[in-house]
Amino acid sequence: MDHKEFNPKVIWAICFILIFSVMNVTMFNIAIPSIADEFSLLHSEVSWVTTGYSIIYALGSLTYGKLADRFPLKRLITIGIVTFCVGSIVGFFAQSYGMLLFGRFIQSAGASAIPALAMLIPARLVPQSQRGKALGTIASTIAFASGIGPIVGGFVTGAVSWNYLFLISLGTLLTVPMFLRWLPKEETRAGSFDFVGAALLGGGVVALLLAITNFVWWLPVISGGLFLAFGLWIRREAKETFIQPKLFRIPGIVTCLLISFLSGTAAFGIMIVIPTLLADVNGLDPVHVGFALFPAAMSAALLGRYGGKLADRRGNGFVVALAQTGILAGLLLLSSVSGHGPWMIAVSMAFVSIGFSFMQASITNHVSGLLPKETIGIGMGTFTLVNFLSGSISGAVMMKALDESAGARAVNPFAADVASGFSNVFLGMALLVVLNLWLVYRTFRGRRSGRTAERATAVQS
Repeated sequence: MDHKEFNPKVIWAICFILIFSVMNVTMFNIAIPSIADEFSLLHSEVSWVTTGYSIIYALGSLTYGKLADRFPLKRLITIGIVTFCVGSIVGFFAQSYGMLLFGRFIQSAGASAIPALAMLIPARLVPQSQRGKALGTIASTIAFASGIGPIVGGFVTGAVSWNYLFLISLGTLLTVPMFLRWLPKEETRAGSFDFVGAALLGGGVVALLLAITNFVWWLPVISGGLFLAFGLWIRREAKETFIQPKLFRIPGIVTCLLISFLSGTAAFGIMIVIPTLLADVNGLDPVHVGFALFPAAMSAALLGRYGGKLADRRGNGFVVALAQTGILAGLLLLSSVSGHGPWMIAVSMAFVSIGFSFMQASITNHVSGLLPKETIGIGMGTFTLVNFLSGSISGAVMMKALDESAGARAVNPFAADVASGFSNVFLGMALLVVLNLWLVYRTFRGRRSGRTAERATAVQS
């Protein structure tokens, strides 16, 4: 691609649609308690507003990244934005929970184009000398949107209704003429797409989540069968498989994916559970739920960029361990203060949010360094897929655990009895982080020892 064709205005258009894409996730987290009340849903049932969205978002992000190797960027981004807006219109007019989910799923099918292409467009079009600045601007936009999402979601849900959250996303239509004009003309290239692999993986995840939220004996069997079929399918070593198995043979990749998955499982689900805790136990309306979550989101937005700088100075392993320690501290605090003042929950959430922000910066940096140059695109796409899938599974598991633990005694003696179920869920996630810390230690210990030996040899010589 000729960099002379690059128009700097494209970056601002990308930032504009990213605001809506990121807010679309955090806004609906705030609305979950209101949706559950309106349709008389269990915690596990209403979790599909976010978990279902995350599944499609995960698969779609990798799908658009692969399609971008064949089709013009302006065509893909236009299709994504239009689909996103069609889902928004469907959701706005939803009169049933089924129609609401249908609108969310269509939204996700379109919105998943935005993060995939937002990173691909600078990598492909922006000159190397300007690329760091462009990616920094995009990262700052994502952090800003994460911070204001809870405020906007709480205000709109409290002032009118959750339906109007869908209308906000229609603002992305304003960028379609911009992309059509500013993105360079490209030709369609030959190639193929692994629809079978995508369908097997997606079907396996959906069946797994259905088994968690509404257990029927044959659902785990179907899920296991689809995952097995997916594993056999990608072992064909075909060039266009949905996930290439050669990635898993790169030293350290599997362990890093597992660390990232466990971290996402502990942190992502909390962002779904906390609004429910604040609404059901503390009695906050959506507006005040948004204000309670705002400090944690903005703390992560403002401090998260220091995670990468710290990783450059102290190493990725140090920051990953530090991030896991912060998440663990936040979960233990949440388990202890559940049922107490909302400000205590807000402070505890800041530990989780900042820790997860540091985690993302350091583990992404580490994984990108492990990948050979020719596999960076596919490898990072797979890494993003694992992150989103961990969030979808985590949300379903935590909300189902809340249903099952209703009326149980709190294991943590500091928690209020009225929030015992929430306290136990947070404590369970804390144990998962302890396991992850052990895995981090085992993974990065050898690397740290290797670097020490190299420095000692250099000094002796």
